[in-house]
Amino acid sequence: MLYAIGFLGNSFVPKSIDSGTKTALLPSLLIDVLLLNVFAIQHSLMARPAFKKWITTFISPAIERSTYVLLSSLALLLMYWKWQPITTIVWQADNKTVAVILIGVFFFGWLVAILSTFMINHFDLLGLKQIFDNLKDKIAPSSKFETNYLYKIVRHPIMLGYIIAFWATPLMTVGHLLFAFTTTVYIVVAVKYLEEKDLRESLGKAYEDYENKVPMLIPFTKK
Repeated sequence: MLYAIGFLGNSFVPKSIDSGTKTALLPSLLIDVLLLNVFAIQHSLMARPAFKKWITTFISPAIERSTYVLLSSLALLLMYWKWQPITTIVWQADNKTVAVILIGVFFFGWLVAILSTFMINHFDLLGLKQIFDNLKDKIAPSSKFETNYLYKIVRHPIMLGYIIAFWATPLMTVGHLLFAFTTTVYIVVAVKYLEEKDLRESLGKAYEDYENKVPMLIPFTKK
């Protein structure tokens, strides 16, 4: 996640979204779309209950979540490594004040995403709690359904933070636009049609009531 901040912000890291050797447009588009799809397929497939049930016939349930996080991280590392820059400018904030505001919004989005992980159970989300419990010969209890702080404003504040960070930039290139658009579509589709379906099935009426009270991604709306 920390590398992602530098990758999208074109700062602090050796390889960013707009740096690297430029190649022809079509091959670059195909490679970047393939990389985005590798991450999306891995991320969504391994999060489904049926896949979790299947994989825990081969590995301990205690490491199921951390295995998911590890493979997601490897998919991200592959993207950072092989991403092809497409540096044609779509828009650029020439006004210094506007540029600073956009950078501020960019970091605000990451702050929302990171803080939101601590508003539920950060270490459970990353699979660490399950491992620590296993080392102490304890069976980790099922995660509690919690709606703390930002979760009272939107149902998926982590994803909202990502979307804000992906789009807030003083320099939007074609490559960055491809990343922002594709990941936003993926987030909306995956959350609405996959994750929320699983949550309704596992939590029942409690989650249905939550859906009726709190919007999915856009604060202060009905949906």
